[in-house]
Parts: sequence; C-alpha cells; structure tokens
Amino acid sequence: MSEIAIEHLKKEIKGVKILDDITVTLRAGTIYGLRGKNGCGKTMLMRSICGLVIPTGGKVVIDGKILHRDIPFPESLGALIENPVFLPGYTGFNNLKMLASLTGNITDEDVAISLQRVGLNPDDKRAYRKYSLGMKQKLGIANAIMGEPDIIILDEPINALDEESVEKIKVELLKLVEKGKLLLIACHDREELEYLCDVIYEIKDGRIVGMEGMCCEND
Repeated sequence: MSEIAIEHLKKEIKGVKILDDITVTLRAGTIYGLRGKNGCGKTMLMRSICGLVIPTGGKVVIDGKILHRDIPFPESLGALIENPVFLPGYTGFNNLKMLASLTGNITDEDVAISLQRVGLNPDDKRAYRKYSLGMKQKLGIANAIMGEPDIIILDEPINALDEESVEKIKVELLKLVEKGKLLLIACHDREELEYLCDVIYEIKDGRIVGMEGMCCEND
C-alpha cells in the first residue's frame, strides 16, 4: 500500500513560483483530485510526484524513500500527464507492448486487458497516427493503468472522450481504488471530479487553498 508524503514542496522557474510550500499526504485506497485554473500548479505537482522535475525546495517521499535522493522515480507508478505521445506508425497494442517491455513484468495479456478496460480493441491494426483524439486519450489512460501500478496519476483524463467512454473510464478507476491503488486526478469538470474523488484539493498560485472530502486525511 503506497503513501506519498509531500513536504514543503517548492518549484521556481526563472524566479517565478510554480509550487509554493505544498505539504500533503496521499494514501492508498483513495482517489484524490486537484482543481484549479490553468497555470495554478496542478501539472507541476503531478510531474514532481512522478520524479520528472527536481524541486527547488522541500521533498517528495514515496513509501519512505525520497525522490531524487533514494530513488529516481516511484517504483510502481502509471501516469498520463498532458498530451499522450506514442510512436505514430505502431498500433496501440504494439506501442504499449514496447513500453511494457521496459518494466519486464507486464505480459501481453496485461497489455490487452488494459486496452479493453478503456474501450480499445487489442486486435485493432490501425496505426496510432490514424487514431481519433478520443482513441489517443484512451491509449494514454491504458498505458497509465497497465499492470495496475500502486500509484496512478491522470492529468485531465476525460479530455476528448464521449459520454459513454467517460462512464467506462470512471467505472475502471473506481475498480482500481477498490483494489487499494492510490489515484491522483486533475480535471476541469467539477461534477466529474466530485463524483470520483474522496478528497479534492483546490490549488491557486501554486498553493493548496482549500480541501473537500475526508477531513482526517492529513491528521
């Protein structure tokens, strides 16, 4: 069961504060939401948790290990941050299979299951470049949940999805949290965020300015 402890996290770029003293603890078996306007720091916070950026100050601790000191990135993490990018000439299945090979512990069956869970056909022979925007988004989600990692981070996962697809993704995310996964989601759709999340953090100017949900999360 994973736990993420974010302690006084700060990130500045060319003197501009992107994250300003973020302190929060995220625990397994919970879906957390991030809400705020564009540029408020949501994506930077997600990138920091993934180990993709080095903080200016503070630290991110994953299961007792400090990112960039003890580990370069979380050991069991799947993420969709900003626009998904895949090899244009490969099928969805082959794109995910190639990524799965980097871990060494995800089978072809796991790849197929991940595609099916988001509504994609593992046997579809179309190349990624022929995918619609919605299909590309689904492939990004499939990649994030492939192998059911302990931590799943999704930045605007329902972008470009039709209503039926949104409902399918919501069902799958709820199944994952029931298995004890830790999910962190950023979403502009307030209604969808409130439906999915146990706890929602409001972010403004790089700081957490509000919280909705389980009041004991950071006791």
